[in-house]
Amino acid sequence: MGYKRRVPPPPSPSDAPTGVRQRLLSIFGGSVGNLIEWFDFYIYSAFSPYFARSFFPNDNPLVEQLNTAGVFALGFLIRPIGGWLMGMYADVRGRRAALTLSVSLMCLGSLVIALCPTYAQVGLLAPAVLILARLLQGLSLGGEYGTSATYLTEVATSRHRGFYSSFQYVTLIMGQLLATLTLLVLQRLVLTEAQLVAWGWRLPFLLGAGLAVFGFYMRRNMVETEAFRREAARGPVPNPMRELLRHPREIALVVGLTMGGTLAFYTYTVYMPKFLVGTVGLSRGEATLISAGSLFLYMLLQPVLGFVSDKVGRRPVLLGFGVLGTLFTVPLLTALMHTRDAFTAFLLVMAALVIVSGYTSINAVVKAELFPANVRALGVGLPYALTVSVFGGTAEYVGTRLKVAGHETWFFWYVTGCIFCSLLVYAFMRDTSRQHRFAPEDA
Repeated sequence: MGYKRRVPPPPSPSDAPTGVRQRLLSIFGGSVGNLIEWFDFYIYSAFSPYFARSFFPNDNPLVEQLNTAGVFALGFLIRPIGGWLMGMYADVRGRRAALTLSVSLMCLGSLVIALCPTYAQVGLLAPAVLILARLLQGLSLGGEYGTSATYLTEVATSRHRGFYSSFQYVTLIMGQLLATLTLLVLQRLVLTEAQLVAWGWRLPFLLGAGLAVFGFYMRRNMVETEAFRREAARGPVPNPMRELLRHPREIALVVGLTMGGTLAFYTYTVYMPKFLVGTVGLSRGEATLISAGSLFLYMLLQPVLGFVSDKVGRRPVLLGFGVLGTLFTVPLLTALMHTRDAFTAFLLVMAALVIVSGYTSINAVVKAELFPANVRALGVGLPYALTVSVFGGTAEYVGTRLKVAGHETWFFWYVTGCIFCSLLVYAFMRDTSRQHRFAPEDA
């Protein structure tokens, strides 16, 4: 039985994103919602040291953090379902409709966490509600990545897809950076440590819910892409999952090229602040400053390498990440583990993020270029979400678990091994900037 699309009206001059100005407005509309979603998602990680005891009371701070890291990972484990449901919705109902639904779910999840009672108030119901909220956020992000990657690449011109699509990670990193800066402002200027632990951790979740409402209205006014309009005009379509399974090689490529990149990204961003405090021995304030500074510079690198990929191709940029990541992950993390100087730690983290930029700046456009328009959102979102759930979302948990077991350096080799596996994929895959599945009309 096929799925029927709601066929949109023919594009009007004001609705078709063909001009430079309209493309930029469309990219801004898609990107600002992406920023808000990732801000909402990352404030959990940024503030988890402060609310861990409120939901998982324990005399051992490391065990408390391990429990909150487990819930963080759970938010990723649900993402494949979000990638599946939202990807099909985007391919059937439209990119704009899926992006609007995605930001709505994120708003609800943040609001639930902000208002959630603590373990002291309601017992085991507290962590249960926290888990439910993270599941909502995971569903949201599961659909957000594939749909926003599809939207940004479809509104771009063929000569600038790498540059335009890199803004997905610009806003993703900006969301993480804003979460870090929110923590820094509350730490340094607004609240005491005791106030943050008692109730201050709720404030960023309230802010995130409010921003998500703004994102909802922004996305409601976005234009639909030309590529989806052409597909929708063809009427009824087959089952999207059945259509996707006709592209097994592309699905495997998404998994392979994502594995090392997503693990490296979450290691040097989400897990790194805990590593700087628990292993390097820096203060929470120093770790926050290092994260904020390195993330800002890292964010600026994304469009630069996206632009480079439009000139030299996607494979050389991916190969740069794969080779450098394989060679330098263990040396960089080992040097970090033994340094006690904040500035040296910043330089080492920044060096690692420069390497990771070879993946993050163009991974969205590479995946979008692998699939035809009728299954593009599902094809990008579902296998990516599966891979991120297994490797990216568990990075903090695996790193913390190995530290508890006394084998922290094993984690360094685990990251290296995954990057090497992705390097093998980069070495043998086609360059999608030259061999892609976009229609000639999308130029």
